[in-house]
Amino acid sequence: MIATVNFLATPEDKRIIDALTREGEGPDDVIRRALRLLDRELRLEQARADMKQRVGKNLSEEEGAW
Repeated sequence: MIATVNFLATPEDKRIIDALTREGEGPDDVIRRALRLLDRELRLEQARADMKQRVGKNLSEEEGAW
């Protein structure tokens, strides 16, 4: 399913998009890359939180932990 999202760029948004646009790309490509980076950042945050919960735990003693 393709979703359409309306985005009204501020002058600062436009400046950032222009600075990050690679050859052959449009603003939608830049926004897609940014969304993927944000998704990656979220997954890393979740992984770090999971690691903090496991500090000091012996994972070899937990069934299915590996």
